[in-house]
Order: sequence, then C-alpha cells, then structure tokens
Amino acid sequence: MSEEIEDHRLLNESENEPFSSVLERRVSRRSIMRGGLNVAAVSMLAGFGLTACSDDDNDNPSVSEDDRAAAMMLAFEAVAGSKQDAVVVPSANASQENAGAALTAGTAAATAASGYTAQVVMPWGTPINNQGTNWRQDLTFTPEIQANSVGMHHDGMYHFPISDDTASSNFIMALNNEYIDQRALAKGLPQGYTRNEKGEVRLTGERDPDEVRTEINAHGVTVVELRRDENRVWDVVRSSQYNRRITSATPCDLEGPVAGSQYVVTAYDNTGRTTRGTNNNCANGFTPWGTYLTCEENWPAIFRKDEGREADDNRLGIDQGETRYGWETLAGDATESNGEFARFNATATASSASGDYRNEPRTFGYIVEIDPYDATSRPVKRTALGRFRHEGCWPGKLVAGEPVVFYSGHDARNEYIYKFVSDAKWDPADANMAGATTDRLAIGAKYMNEGTLYAAKFNADGSGEWLELEPDTIVPASAGSRYAGQTLASALGLEPGDRAGIIIHTCDAADLMGATPMDRPEWGTVDPVSGEVYMTLTNNYKRLPAGASATFSNNGESIEEPGAGYDRAPVNAANPRPDNSDGQVIRWVEPSPGETTFNWDIFVFGKVPTSKDKNLSSLSEQNFFSSCDGLWYDDRGDGNGILWIETDSGSQYTNDQVLAVVPQNLSKGDNAAVIHEGNQAQLKRFAVGPNGCEVTGIFATPDKTALFINIQHPGNWPIDDNGSNTPDATIEPMGNVRPRASTVVIQKADGGQIGV
Repeated sequence: MSEEIEDHRLLNESENEPFSSVLERRVSRRSIMRGGLNVAAVSMLAGFGLTACSDDDNDNPSVSEDDRAAAMMLAFEAVAGSKQDAVVVPSANASQENAGAALTAGTAAATAASGYTAQVVMPWGTPINNQGTNWRQDLTFTPEIQANSVGMHHDGMYHFPISDDTASSNFIMALNNEYIDQRALAKGLPQGYTRNEKGEVRLTGERDPDEVRTEINAHGVTVVELRRDENRVWDVVRSSQYNRRITSATPCDLEGPVAGSQYVVTAYDNTGRTTRGTNNNCANGFTPWGTYLTCEENWPAIFRKDEGREADDNRLGIDQGETRYGWETLAGDATESNGEFARFNATATASSASGDYRNEPRTFGYIVEIDPYDATSRPVKRTALGRFRHEGCWPGKLVAGEPVVFYSGHDARNEYIYKFVSDAKWDPADANMAGATTDRLAIGAKYMNEGTLYAAKFNADGSGEWLELEPDTIVPASAGSRYAGQTLASALGLEPGDRAGIIIHTCDAADLMGATPMDRPEWGTVDPVSGEVYMTLTNNYKRLPAGASATFSNNGESIEEPGAGYDRAPVNAANPRPDNSDGQVIRWVEPSPGETTFNWDIFVFGKVPTSKDKNLSSLSEQNFFSSCDGLWYDDRGDGNGILWIETDSGSQYTNDQVLAVVPQNLSKGDNAAVIHEGNQAQLKRFAVGPNGCEVTGIFATPDKTALFINIQHPGNWPIDDNGSNTPDATIEPMGNVRPRASTVVIQKADGGQIGV
C-alpha cells in the first residue's frame, strides 16, 4: 500500500492475539529456547535448509562451514542517505576499477566512474502503440490518450521472456498502476474540485465525464514489450503485439467458488460470471506457467454504500457518502454507457441485485490472472485465493507431485497472512515455455480454481500453523470465540457448504479461526531452493505498551479487555516496540508445500535515527530503514541469493530506498533477529529514490545484469529531456517539472552482474 493512500481508519477489531504479542514472547524466550526449543521442530528444519529459525550459532546444520565460506558477498559500497530529486546508486569501488566506457552521449548514462547507471524507462504517459501521443509537459490527457499510454503510479511488476535466447534483453513487462494523482493528470484541480481556506481539496461541484474516464483509464495494469539496444538503453517497443492496457473498465471473468453465485449478481451480469475492471493494484505475483498476477488492494475506496450495508462492507472499509474520486457522482449523466459511473455506488436501487450494483464491490478484492502473451485474452479473477485487500501473491517452492501454493498478505493494521494450496499437484510439463502457444489461463484454472485457503497463526515458541478456511471447518475453542464448536459456515450465518460465502467473508473467517493479527503484511518472496518465505510487516502505528488495555467493538458495544480486541493492539511478548513505526521482515519455512505447520523467526527489524523504536537489529548509517515494503529474493544459484528490501516511509534521514543482503552469510545465534549487532554490516543501502517518492516493484533480468525498480509519486522528477522516455534517473531537474511515476533500470557501467 502506498503511504499516499493509506487509510489509517482501517483495522481488524477481532479479539485474536496480535503478532506483536507473539513476537515479544518469542524474543523474551530466546535464551530459554536455545537450551531446549522443540527438538522435533529443529530436526525437521535442518532438512529444509532453514538459516534463521534454528537457535544454534550455525543456523543451517545442513550447510558446512566450507559452504558458508563460499557464500556470495555484496561488492558495492553502501550509498549514503539522500534528500534530492534524483535516484542515487553506488559509485565505483575496487571491484569496478576496470568498468567499461560510458554509454554513448544522449542516452540515459553515467560515466564508468559512477559504478552504476540508472535510466528511466516507461514513465507515466509513455505511448504504448501508434494511437498514443508523445509526452510533453503541457499534454492534456483524454480518455483515448490515457488508454493508449502507460498508466499512473507504478507499483508491482514482472517480466516474461519472448525467447529464451533474449530473456535478459527483450521481454514482456507487466506493470501495476496503483492509483492516480488527479492534479498531475489534469494539470491542476479537476473540474468540480475547490480548495478551502485550510488548503484542503474537496469535491464541491460536478465532475467532467471525460476527466473521470481518463482517471479510470490511468488505473489498472500496463503490458508492454521492452527491448535493450546496443548501448544498453531500454525502451518500449511501440508496435508490439503484446502491448495493452487493462483498466478500471476492462471486462474481466470471475472464476472459482464465487463465480456464478448470488453474491456477485449485478445489473452488468445477471449470471455473476463477469465484472468490469481491476483497481488499486499494488504488489503483484507471477505463476510458473507464465502468467501475471495483479492484486486488488485499496479498491474499497472507489465504492460507496449508503444503505443496506453488509458485514463485509464494514470489515473491508467501504465508505458511506463519499468515495476517493467521486466517479459515482456522474451516475445518470447523458453520456453514461451501461452504468459505467453508477456501478461505483453500491446502494441498492432496484428490487433485486440483478437490477443495480449492490454487489459490485463483491466482484473486487481478488487475485487477477493476466496472460501477458495474449493481448486478446480477458483477465480472470481467481476467487479461490480469498477476498480482501491483497497486497501481493507469491508462488511457493515448486515440487513435482506436490500442490502449488501461493502466499498473500492483507495490508491493513492487525490483518492476516494467507496461503492457498491447490488441489492439483504440480506437473513440470505445465512450466512456461517462451514463445509457446499455450492456453496459460486454462493452466491457471487447473491450479487456482480448486484448493484450500488458510490463514496463519504464529506461536511464541517459533512454530506456526495454517488454519483452514472451509465451510465445514470447526471453530476451535482456542480461538476464544463464542462460536467455538460450530462450523465456519454456521458461525458466519451461511448455508452449509457455502464456499462462496466463506470467500466473500474471508477476513471474518480468519477472525473466527484465531489467526494472528499482523503489523500490515505487505510484500512476500520465496527462496525457490530452500522454500523459505519472507514477508514485510510495514508498521503499525497503533500498538500499545505491554500490559495496556485495548477496546474492541462487539455488535456496537465497546468492550475493554487486557491484551485483546485491537483497535489499538497492545504488545504482549512478541513485538517489544509499541507504536511500531519502522516495521520488520519475517521469515518462515514449511516441511513441504502442502503442509499446515511452519517455523518462523524475524529476519530484520527496521529503525531510523528519528524514530523511538528499539534498534533491535543494531542498524547503522549504511542501512537504517523504516517501513519496509517491496521485497524480492534474487536467486543466484548454488544456494545463494540476494534479498532486496524496499521502503515506503521517507524520513528526515533519507528518502525511500533499496537495500540488499545475502541471507546465506548470516547466523542468528541468541539474538532477537537474524540481522543483529554482529552481522548487520552485511545489510547495505543500494539505492535511494528522489524526494517525495516510494520505491517499489522489483526484479532483475535472468542474467542479473539489470535491476528494475519503480519510483512512485515523486515530487519533482524525472528531468524533462525533450520528451524522452529514457532520461538519466540520477540527474536533478532544473526547476519544476510535472512529476511522472517511472520504472528505473539500474545497471553496472561495465555490464556486469548487479550487486556482486
């Protein structure tokens, strides 16, 4: 979730023990556990390459000291914090003394002495076909121009090879466009908006239909072909057959348990099998069969529902009386087609759901699968993976003959981490073959339409379990609910066997089962060799000190209990930091993909000099960070890899940044986290973004010579290089420019591998 659009009112008010409590107890028990923690669990982990959850000094008993000595090391000097309108990357060091010549003049280049180069590619407004319009600072966007141009506010992304031979120089890029800046899009206040005496912008008049259509077309997903030229400059291939925009108005199919159910019948489709658009797409995912997964996160804010509200409307944060952009205010406009604006008001207006849009919000909140190779295919919302505010969706370790699993986090305070386990077992014959004319969405249906959804429970002894969310699952007494002993369907007031209803009420089902509320789960990533899963917990500014009481709402009644019900969750043994402002990265491992148990530990705690959080990982000037967000495990082979961490906070100390660490180098011993005083120097700041931005979205080319990141909502960047779509990202503008979210590709000046 971008800090720009985070709604601090959204939180889980369940009575479940929060992760902060679990974490504090876990930290406080380290010395006890070291003497005798769950011997069976430690033995299990030894066989799966766990490097952080064991309590021995050598965290991975299966790795020899010789192997540890051969572990990869980062070869760049950590960059200093920065507060400027430019991207900062490492300068040359001893390993780069023989860096090659600079890129040719006029390209997005820096000299060899800079060590690394950073080039802007496909910023907002870049034409993706011959119907697009070349960018200029004073360009007035129309619905047509935006529909044929790169969308706004880049976030998650991934790459798909066109040919195995050119996978690192020419591929299809799928890119999320999370939200919009209305003023940048309209070159000022859109029609209908005014600024009051406090400087607040409010919708006070009538919106312009074409401005609204332009905003709708700036959301969603951009799919384009990217190619690197002989000077190692990247750009969009405008004539490519793969290029397309998927927006808030694009027809999408619904598949899985919810498809065809009463819950998603609308005036648009009385059968409940299709809907329009995907919105507020934050982090992403991908599948081993070559499709892109985009994740609907802050979508509730585009809807309103004034009357006839359901439990899921309140749980997920659909407002009454207003929406983020006021698109619904144009319902009934003379130019409106097929309820294009009316659908954003979910208040019932007809005698049944088939005559209005009361169920429109229930067609959102899913993982959406896109085939990047077929521009004529329709996106598919895979409802079996749950309905909530998905931050992202990441495939687990692939094992032939075992289920395919996906992990996802619900990005709101005190919400949950989820896992989907397919009924179908993985067949390597289904792996993506570049250039093959495979029906990739049919393969997606095989693995993603049928399976079991789980929510995570983290225990203080470092163990954990996945709690099944099925209609006939029995609510356990350990969850502390008055519904203990009932089936989930019964506890939620559903008919027996109503899997669609469980999915619609995913969060409530997780509440009832006793899942662990987390500090805003965001991005995840998986080491494909060990199967270790990493996930960022961005922050939770509503944590209370240990022993404090918190209130929660039960059918409108305010109840106070110590350590329960978390409109402000107290720390309680596991997270020693109340008002957690800096966040942490957690890591866990499972015996095999389909298992319902795991073991976990904290990888690193965030900390910046200006915050009051405890510096539990002993971070220094070379690696201070706060509000970890984006995350990617960069597999380098031979059991090695780089974990890249991105941030969404900004501070007095530095703009948002990218950090790198090689997890295999590290031993935890008896410390609170894997990164600690004895090894925190292994975590290094690799890059810093321009003022005002969030750094997000990340991957490297297969040959590891180019690292792609996204710069979202910059304040005054990039430079306006005569309309170029590929300016140098490291140069500050000379004056004010119309800011453009952009992808940035970071490369070594000598063409070598990034980071080493």
